[in-house]
Amino acid sequence: MKILALDTATKTGWAIFDSAAGKIIESGVQDFAKRRGESNGLMFLRFRKWLSQIIDTARPDLIAYERAHHRGGAATEICVNLTGRVQEAAANNGLECATVPTMTLKKWSTGRGNAGKPEMIAAARKLIGREPIDDNEADAVMIAAWAACEYCWEGK
Repeated sequence: MKILALDTATKTGWAIFDSAAGKIIESGVQDFAKRRGESNGLMFLRFRKWLSQIIDTARPDLIAYERAHHRGGAATEICVNLTGRVQEAAANNGLECATVPTMTLKKWSTGRGNAGKPEMIAAARKLIGREPIDDNEADAVMIAAWAACEYCWEGK
């Protein structure tokens, strides 16, 4: 089973878990920051194109993402729209989505539901054996590991 994990944001962290390999096989960060004069709509189109490409390449069986708590404002609009694109891409490809609340992911990853970015980065570093690019990649790695344990894998 392959799992595509996403930490959706302007800088989207992503990770691919492969149960045959028993580990995260790829991970990284994709930057969708708006370019000068660009609307949110164009940013969402770039995200949709990238997501379609990674689904075509990775051939996941499941897409997992963090169900973040939003407080309103521009960041909420972006995250909600990106999440909608994930759900749409999953439906278009016959894939299921799994979500994990932020506090649940942090508690599962570090033992503390209010863990900070350095703790999540340390947990991801331990799992993948290298320094994550940033907290977005770290979160995606931990989402992939959580989903693997939840749905297909015995280890942590």
